[in-house]
This record gives sequence, structure tokens and C-alpha cells, in this order.
Amino acid sequence: MAILNIQRDESIVVLELNRPEARNALNEEILTALGQALADVQYDDSVRAVVIHGAAGHFCAGADITAFDRIREDALLGPRKALGGTLWSVLGRFPKPLIAAVEGLAVGGGCELALACDIVIAADNAQFGVPEVKLGVIPGGGATQRLMSAVGKAKAMAMLLTGDFICATDACADGIVARVVPAGEALEQARSMAERIASNSPLAVSLAKDAALQAHETSLNQGLEHEKRNFYLAIHSADCHEGQAAFLAKRAPHYTGK
Repeated sequence: MAILNIQRDESIVVLELNRPEARNALNEEILTALGQALADVQYDDSVRAVVIHGAAGHFCAGADITAFDRIREDALLGPRKALGGTLWSVLGRFPKPLIAAVEGLAVGGGCELALACDIVIAADNAQFGVPEVKLGVIPGGGATQRLMSAVGKAKAMAMLLTGDFICATDACADGIVARVVPAGEALEQARSMAERIASNSPLAVSLAKDAALQAHETSLNQGLEHEKRNFYLAIHSADCHEGQAAFLAKRAPHYTGK
């Protein structure tokens, strides 16, 4: 049984975490497989969006606690062999749209995986949390930083310091989730959104994502300058000429990503 199922549907790739016996908890094998799958599609121009979800009714129940001893073997300032190696930075730099389809638990590393995606579609039975402090540790996949950006200091601190879970409705109100859907429909709704994204210019989508992420990395003025740069790259592209021509001719555009 594959630990990561990969499905290709035209321009959409769906990555399914497949450790149902462990509620899709993250171990080194699944983290390595996920990182490799993302590397394989990163520069594939025919792939326009990626959806990540979990098998058997749960997104991901966090890190495999049995891996703690393995993680302790890492040198503090050396290369990270555990904790997914460079996966978290790969997710942060991934140029294509990433959509998390969340059913059931998205806690610990699972919550961090959802936070690292661009858009989260959650079923109404989903729960989000970072309970690491209950185990005497803290998040190691970006939650302390991404939660602050997503929900603000007060709510991020409440989640990080109590380890309490929040429901999908609260996660949506707080800014972690884009949309809440009925249980069992998260993947279908995530696919639908991925298809709508894939129908747009892949170059424009990539440039829009790149510009938007600058809001967390730079000052407002620097971000505005970056947006202006990306705007001019887009408006001089073949895709923009095609989009303009298609609109005026009242036909569907045919984008090439150039």
C-alpha cells in the first residue's frame, strides 16, 4: 500500500496522505514522499494546482510521536534529517497553488501542513489545533509563525499555549479556513476550486501568489513595488494578450503560461 497516493486529473494533481491506521500521522516516510511529489510537479508546466488531503476521514493527526527519539539525533544547527528535512521550506516556496482539503483532524503537523497551503477547504467536522505543549514540545513546522500571520497574536497565542482544538467554523472565522463545507465534500470542493484556478493564466496565478506572499515577508512599500513588478511582467505576457483578445472576441482563452 502506497503511503502517498498520487492522482493526476488533467492539470490538477491530488496528493493523498495514506496512513489510515495512524490517522495519517506524519513520519519520515510520508514526509519524504510528499516532498518528492512536490518536487516532481514544481516545474511541470502542465500542472496548474495541487490538492492535499488525507485518507479515511482525517487530514492528518500530526507528527508520529514515536519519531521524537529520531528527531533528537539531529544537530541543533546542522542539516535537518528529521522533521521532514526541507519539506516545510519547500511548501513555503512552492510556486503553484496549494489547496488543503481537510476532513476530521488537522492537528500538530497536520495543522501546520494546512497552514502551509495557500487555501484550506474544511469539512464541518474538521478540527484544528497545535497541541505540542501538552507533550512538552513546541511546533517545528511553522505554526508559531504562520498562525500569527493567519489569526493574529491573541488567537495564535491561545492556540499555541493551551493546545486546545478549534472547530472548522471558528477556524474559518479566524482566517485559517477559506470555506466550510458539509462532511465528506472537502475534497470535491477543493478539486472544484483547483479547476477554476487552473482555467486562469498559470503565469498570472503564479505572479499573483508570489506578490501576495510578499505581504508576510516585506514592508508595505516593498510589497507594493514587488506587486508592480509582477504586474508589468504579467501585462507584457502572451497570456495577457490572449486573455484580452479572448475577452473582446467573447471566447474562452487558451493560456500557455508564457
